Amino acid sequence: MVWIILMFALLLLSGSAFAYLMGAVGVLSFVAAGKAAYLSVLPQRIFAQLDVFAFMAMPLFILTAELMTRAGTTKALINFALSLVGRFHGGLGHVNVLTSVFFAGISGSAVADAAALSRTFVPAMVDRGYDKYYAGAITAASSMIGPIIPPSIIMIIYGGLTGTSVAALFVAGVIPGILLAASLMLLNTWMAHRHNHPGGAGEVTPPFMSSFLAAAPALLLPVVILGSLVFGLATPTEGSAIAVVMACLAGLYYRKLTWRVLRDAVEATAQLTGTIFIILCAISVLGYLAGQMGWSELLASWVGSQGLTGTRYLLFLMCVFIVAGMFMDTPVAITLLVPLFVPQALEQGINPVHLGLVLCFNLCIGLITPPLGKCLVVTAAVTGMDYWRLVRASLPFVAVLVGLLIFLVVVPEVTLYLPRWAGLFVG
Repeated sequence: MVWIILMFALLLLSGSAFAYLMGAVGVLSFVAAGKAAYLSVLPQRIFAQLDVFAFMAMPLFILTAELMTRAGTTKALINFALSLVGRFHGGLGHVNVLTSVFFAGISGSAVADAAALSRTFVPAMVDRGYDKYYAGAITAASSMIGPIIPPSIIMIIYGGLTGTSVAALFVAGVIPGILLAASLMLLNTWMAHRHNHPGGAGEVTPPFMSSFLAAAPALLLPVVILGSLVFGLATPTEGSAIAVVMACLAGLYYRKLTWRVLRDAVEATAQLTGTIFIILCAISVLGYLAGQMGWSELLASWVGSQGLTGTRYLLFLMCVFIVAGMFMDTPVAITLLVPLFVPQALEQGINPVHLGLVLCFNLCIGLITPPLGKCLVVTAAVTGMDYWRLVRASLPFVAVLVGLLIFLVVVPEVTLYLPRWAGLFVG
């Protein structure tokens, strides 16, 4: 184990890309462990890691997000959110959160949402009289709704790695996603009254009906995806194909779909998909070594000796995954840690759908947690803010999200009610 840490540190200092770094560490670790003969099996092992039907949905959902973003949905969704909550005290903060909810049904990526909405909301909130660091903090915090409300890229990865129903994971994310948005809105309401944020009954907002009609194609997308899953009309992979068709129709509706836009969307999808899949390949090498060295058995023995069972083990995982989320991209963290820690949880009888949801929620909190929360880094970079002042402004949001996470861990029925009602699993 020591040589793996040393090689990882040396290659990290060299500035290598993470996928190459993990692949090199994996291969060199085989040599250092005296198991170089097993390297001949690696191509088969890597192919087996990627040969998962659920992974087929990933590039199609990414393409959907690229098409919808280029179709000009951002302004339409913001105007619709303004028409709903813009007249409340601190209304633009509410609009920020609600727009993230709408975006979540399109992108499924916290970092992408943070980058897109920081450019729009932070300047708008500052112009209306909000403190810019508060504007940045609520934008970064609300962006983590993206991977919780379906479709979610990290839920697809988790489902593929563990054999858990992606449809059940998607449906399980609805109630926690709504609770997440409600928690952020409640905190925003309290902060608005405490700091006398702008907004109120006299605020001018767009007309409801016209803004609803303009946003309808974007709003319809998550409804169709979830509806097809709940009523058994399509698998997640088939639903992702339907989503691409709907995104193209939305582009025509907004009169933004051109061959150039389509080409750029496909190109961006290929780049992002390739990045995710090469990371999966690289980490599968290390996963294979972990199996050969018996790391899972050692971890299981340690867990048993510490008395970490049931909720205690879940809370232990929460600590591990929050720290991982601070330093790693969510696809990297979930691919690296799930094969190591999840088997013990499943052996203890923890429901895989509940486990997947809370782990994804966990990693997303890491994205807005200091010292290296990636959504905070992106927001600070896009807006030119001082990073550590933004971190300080985000701490109340982190506290609320950690409290909600503990609630989801202790009360699994919140997560499991909808997928059980939809008949997506029995138990």
